[in-house]
Amino acid sequence: MIISFRKPTYRYGFTLVELLVVIAIIGILVGLLLPAVQAAREAARRMSCSNNMAQIGLATHHFEFSAEYLPSGSINDTGPIRDEPIGKHIGWLVQILPFMEQTSLYLSIDREKGIYDPSNLKAREAKMATALCPSSPFSETAQENGVKLGLTSYAACHHDREAPINTDNDGVFYLNSRTKFSEITDGSSNTIFFGEKVSEYPDLGWASGTRASLRNGGTFGRPPKVKLTSLPPGSLEVGGFSSFHGSGGNFVFGDGGVRFLPFSMEPKVFQQLTNRHDGTYIGSYDLW
Repeated sequence: MIISFRKPTYRYGFTLVELLVVIAIIGILVGLLLPAVQAAREAARRMSCSNNMAQIGLATHHFEFSAEYLPSGSINDTGPIRDEPIGKHIGWLVQILPFMEQTSLYLSIDREKGIYDPSNLKAREAKMATALCPSSPFSETAQENGVKLGLTSYAACHHDREAPINTDNDGVFYLNSRTKFSEITDGSSNTIFFGEKVSEYPDLGWASGTRASLRNGGTFGRPPKVKLTSLPPGSLEVGGFSSFHGSGGNFVFGDGGVRFLPFSMEPKVFQQLTNRHDGTYIGSYDLW
């Protein structure tokens, strides 16, 4: 009788419990990683937004070097400016186009006929990446009678509080303004030139010198997480600054610097920053 001794055969593998544990660990790691990825993406968008605004600030300074005054917030025969497509309403963005490498777009606009003339429709449809914040979830165009108009996420400051856009505003860019640096008695480094704003719908587009490209220091905050609607046509209300960044918004100051201001800053201090000549000294510690 022959007795055979064989080594036992073992099969290696994972048990169900081990598999579930591994899946749980992977899920936890992914859950920890996603917020970091989102934060990194937002940081990149915020930096891109800051670069856009720096280019706008630089173009504005080049305009001032050439004309010896800053561009008008809006050029129109009469005031105050209403939020409706009636009048010239040549916005500040139109005026600085040659200094943003957009000379051909500038030359295509007949400024004597006004921005809403049919001959200027093609120019109003133009979409400029420099004028748009990457963090905005809204479309880069607005509808007007079936036509898609280019938008801007950035607005010039016309006043330090809610008021119609007129010739007596205390900001730097207002109706038919030709502000010189000597008139910014608070100092260019203490005065806001441009800031972020959320485009409501309908919107008259980047070329319009209305609330579509002008805002004031009356309010500053994050917009509600809903699709915003515009004010009634013809409204004199302008509105304040707003941003889709998590904790604040980018602003261009008169010295050309771009600074990120938090939503938590004191409203009175923010209002003082939007006034070019209120005589109030603001230190860096006041911004936080």
